Amino acid sequence: MSGASETRAPKPSPLNGFEETVKDFWVSRPRRPHAGRKVAGVAAAIGYRYGIDPVVVRIALVVATIFGGFGVPFYLLGWLFLPGESDEVSGFESLIGRGRSSVSPAFAVVLSVLTVVSVGGSFSGSWFDGGALISFALIAIALYLLHRSRGQENRPAPVVSRAQSTAFTGNGAFTMTDTATAAAETKPGWDPLAADPAGWDLPEPPSSQLPPPAPPTYQRPERRRNSKVGSATFAVAVLTAGGGVLANLNGASWFSAQHIIGLVLGVVGIGLVTGAFARGGRGLIGLAVPLAIAGMVLTTAPFENFDFRGGAGDRTWTPHSVTDVQPLYQHAAGDLDLDLTKLPAGSSPITTNVVNGAGDTTVIVPETADVTFDCHTGAGSTECFDRSSDGISQDSLTGTDYGTDGPGGQKITLHVKNSVGNVEVRRG
Repeated sequence: MSGASETRAPKPSPLNGFEETVKDFWVSRPRRPHAGRKVAGVAAAIGYRYGIDPVVVRIALVVATIFGGFGVPFYLLGWLFLPGESDEVSGFESLIGRGRSSVSPAFAVVLSVLTVVSVGGSFSGSWFDGGALISFALIAIALYLLHRSRGQENRPAPVVSRAQSTAFTGNGAFTMTDTATAAAETKPGWDPLAADPAGWDLPEPPSSQLPPPAPPTYQRPERRRNSKVGSATFAVAVLTAGGGVLANLNGASWFSAQHIIGLVLGVVGIGLVTGAFARGGRGLIGLAVPLAIAGMVLTTAPFENFDFRGGAGDRTWTPHSVTDVQPLYQHAAGDLDLDLTKLPAGSSPITTNVVNGAGDTTVIVPETADVTFDCHTGAGSTECFDRSSDGISQDSLTGTDYGTDGPGGQKITLHVKNSVGNVEVRRG
């Protein structure tokens, strides 16, 4: 009713368009807290900003690193562009002179270089085509959806710069004399009211300078006590692994090592998601990370049909008759040598299989034997007479070698297979 314009704070409302959401994200982007951080506080900042458990964010970054390669670049980007809770601007903005940051300019330059290198490495060195692009898209979409749904909550308070927190007390005119000294010099030496000078000694007015505002505080989600999520998930994971192993021993070939680890990792993932809402099960991340690494290695490297039967260590077999030749020579880990040169000439045809889990396998045959061979290794080099291959998941080398005297010698059929290691079949 007084005629003065009344200003009202706008009520929080959902963000409308894509551009508005992105701009609002940048203005109210998460701030890296001092408490609760593990390295730079990027995961804690995102978790506190959008009301989710930081452990879930850390797991997502680990998964993005393992399966796409973009987890590390994203963390470095957050370190560089997310300001600390008591900083005016981020490290990159401080580098270009837009404010104060706890990240020094030299370290900001180091972070910038590491970010560029890691981004290039993730896109060029991903273990499957398009993995880095997929992980980048998933992270960007997740942040966008989080900000659209929870962007109006837990908005960090802006940090007032030091220059703005100090009030200006000058008289508005340019002078080379201190204003306080000039005021003291121009004080009149007499009182026109003839009052006692002691009567004018009034108390000093309170200082108009306001203390700097306290840095914003973040409330970490309270962890529920006596949560059984971790214990229950671990028990189910052990039962799942045991059931998979028993199924494999009973002839269910689908339950390979890769599939068993995948099932256990799925159980642990469900437990982590459940723990994020139940405030428990954080210790499962120590189980999820090595399982994810083992699953990636077993999936990308050819460890198929890896068998732990046969023992470990270097083994050498030298049969002296056809009856001494075993139909299967199996070894789990170590070098395996099979010498067939001691067989008597003109012996009956023989067939044998040589299987080694991890190690080098060497088979030596007589000079005049007619050898039909099938050689294969999952990872390593293969040399069978005049044929060779090197690498991972190479095709088997097959053929027949008649020796220096041509056809007519003792017939030997060899099936040599390694999971990891070199394979060599030669004459001796």
